[in-house]
Amino acid sequence: MARGYALPTWLKWVYLGFVAVLVPTYAWWYGLANFLWFSNVALLLGLLGVWLENRRLLSTQLISTLVPETVWIVGFVGGLLRGGHPPLGVTAYMFDAEIPLFIRTLSLYHLVLPWLLLWLVWRLGYDRQALWYWIPAGWAILLVTYFASSPERNINFVFGPGYEVQDVIPAWAWLLVLFICVALLWGATHLLILKALAWLRRRAV
Repeated sequence: MARGYALPTWLKWVYLGFVAVLVPTYAWWYGLANFLWFSNVALLLGLLGVWLENRRLLSTQLISTLVPETVWIVGFVGGLLRGGHPPLGVTAYMFDAEIPLFIRTLSLYHLVLPWLLLWLVWRLGYDRQALWYWIPAGWAILLVTYFASSPERNINFVFGPGYEVQDVIPAWAWLLVLFICVALLWGATHLLILKALAWLRRRAV
């Protein structure tokens, strides 16, 4: 599904400039483990994919983030409409006055990332094999997250659903459940992307 169009040079430099500001700022405030969140992984790998114009790399990150980032957007917009009380806990930090406004402003990249990745994949073409590359890579990130983070942070929910640490089943069993759930989610997202791109192409004709 390659289209073969080069990406704008300005986009590459703007993307690079944003990440050059975000990375040291996040590292200072949140710590390095924070970059294990799939959204942050997608931001960084997306930058590499943009500069290399690598459709496989960009396709994997679209699979990874399209649904979760859409949920984030819904939660954030809901929080704005409810006066700072988001309906979903995943965006609660965006309304936490203890977090500097500049850092929360940087986090607004969540509003742009899924649509940027979708446009990039539309521009360069979607790699149908991306799912099979991403599933083992995503599982590896979950394992690294489990050993490199803490239950208090519960990054990528490797210690329990939402922001709660579960103690109902053994930790290894929860990881197995998580592996299965994310693989199913990524598989469904892959099919959704195929249908969305087909619809976009029909509209473009």
